[in-house]
Amino acid sequence: MRKDVRILLVGESKVGKTSLIMSLVSEEFPEVVPYRAEEITIPADVTPERVPTHIVDYSEAEQTDEQLFQEISKANVICIVYAVNNKKSIEKVTSHWIPLITDNTDKDNRVPLILVGNKSDLVEHSSMETILPIMNQYSDIETCVECSAKNLKNISELFYYAQKAVLHPTGPLYCPERKDMKPLCVKALTRIFKVSDLDNDGILNDNQLNFFQRTCFNAPLAPQALEDVKNVVRKNVSDGVRDNGLTLNGFLFLHTLFIQRGRHETTWTVLRRFGYDDDLELHQDYLFPQLKVPPDATTELNHDAYLFLQGVFDKHDKDRDCALSPEELKDLFDVFPYMPWGADVSNTVCTNDKGWITYQGYLSQWTLTTYLDVQRCLEYLGYLGYSIVAEQESQAAGITVTRDKKIDLQKRQTQRSVFRCNVFGDVCSGKSGFLQAFLGRNLMSQKNIREEHRSFYAISTTYVYGQEKYLLQYFMDSKTPCMMIAAKSDLPEVKQQYGCTPLEFCRKHKMPPPQSFTCNTAAAAPSRDIYTKLTTVAMYPHARLRCMCTCNRCTFCLCQNLLNSELLQTVRTKLYAAVLSRHVSQADLKSSTFWLRASVGAAMFAVLGIAMYRVLLKPR
Repeated sequence: MRKDVRILLVGESKVGKTSLIMSLVSEEFPEVVPYRAEEITIPADVTPERVPTHIVDYSEAEQTDEQLFQEISKANVICIVYAVNNKKSIEKVTSHWIPLITDNTDKDNRVPLILVGNKSDLVEHSSMETILPIMNQYSDIETCVECSAKNLKNISELFYYAQKAVLHPTGPLYCPERKDMKPLCVKALTRIFKVSDLDNDGILNDNQLNFFQRTCFNAPLAPQALEDVKNVVRKNVSDGVRDNGLTLNGFLFLHTLFIQRGRHETTWTVLRRFGYDDDLELHQDYLFPQLKVPPDATTELNHDAYLFLQGVFDKHDKDRDCALSPEELKDLFDVFPYMPWGADVSNTVCTNDKGWITYQGYLSQWTLTTYLDVQRCLEYLGYLGYSIVAEQESQAAGITVTRDKKIDLQKRQTQRSVFRCNVFGDVCSGKSGFLQAFLGRNLMSQKNIREEHRSFYAISTTYVYGQEKYLLQYFMDSKTPCMMIAAKSDLPEVKQQYGCTPLEFCRKHKMPPPQSFTCNTAAAAPSRDIYTKLTTVAMYPHARLRCMCTCNRCTFCLCQNLLNSELLQTVRTKLYAAVLSRHVSQADLKSSTFWLRASVGAAMFAVLGIAMYRVLLKPR
């Protein structure tokens, strides 16, 4: 909504422009009328639309043409005033004023016009028969109002319509010649319908209609009112109601009816609630809400955002095969102005045997977008109507900004769920194969990937000590922690042309030994153990891990599972509480039970300390 409205009154001299303004302000006809009224401002709290309104008068006797042109350029709406008892002033509307205004305004940003027939108290007939052909000829004319400054007839209505023409213009919505909504309006309302159709069955049932009503107008429809609306649609549109729900055609008919009956503020309220501006484009503030991301932080989707995206997937997965066919994917992105995912996505995330993006791959791609380009993610969530459906202030509510990585290193723990692994190596060293194997593709299936569809990324989930984490791989140089991958391990080993062997290099830099890997596994999918190891290194970069197997059987794995267990966390909390807050009395000091408990606790921490020292901190 605009912050204010500027109304300019023009017309021939002696038609009553100044009298109209003074009658509005004083609520009585002025005995003495000056050549021109000073600009007045009506406060927001006394206007119907709660918007400050500036009213500007024009006088040919006191102002130059240059001043007039400046006022025209500043005006939000222009009222062309004529006298209903003066045919010459009516003729001047088309011969002088409309061409003058047209020549001094941007053709792509026309100012709405209001025709004002003043002095209706002096005639018994209406001027509408003469004015209607003019209104049909010029699409910039919003409406015509006949009034009288002398007896105060339609004075308030005149300025209300002028304000309404700015805040709720008809021009972007409706074409009077075709008596139908314009394509951009239909497109916007179609997106709104699809976002509101929460189960994607092509109709808005009573629950969805009431949710829509509450979202836009803060109040549900009464049951009888809901039936009355559907009955109106049934009478006018053969396919407007199906299975007692409102179809897209019925939804569009209702808004056409609102506009034709002069209630276009209803349609504008809906459009603006769903993020549209006056040009029926999604507003930049809606698509890109403010989100601060510190330099060393990353961005992830939170639980609410994942739930929303799961709902979007479910409503478009018509055949319930946990994958999106090309038709289903196209239907999902039908609310977007463009197709956001290219052919390379199928080689970035997991797909089924048909090459369709699976449920896990779908969530992985959203995770990737959030991590790499959070602004793009906010835009995409805006198209899907996240803030509307999830009832959040903006899409930013669905994003978690992680803390600085330095804090993670200091605390030796992380709350992140997405870890980035940069992959680099020589040409033909197996980088692409390594990435594709992460998605479960062996060498044979990788040969079917077209060069133009190759992806520089691969993302999927791994499990580290029972916790699901996303691992993102990317070609580029990397900082520590590092791991050396001995790719193509199914082939004969060749001598590396370097000063030391890979194993010696790893020992020198206190890295894990080279990890053998091959994606040439015949019919079976490549092993995923290496990716779990990479995620483990990312989660625990401070630890020089002696074990990289994540087998859940060795000392390291057992210690990690114990440390992460709920039982140990509870015991530790209670022990801390006992040590820090318990008041030890003389009776306690003499009690054998107290000393037994203390001994057990000390022994437990000693064992754990020694184990952790040997496994995690002892130098190689």
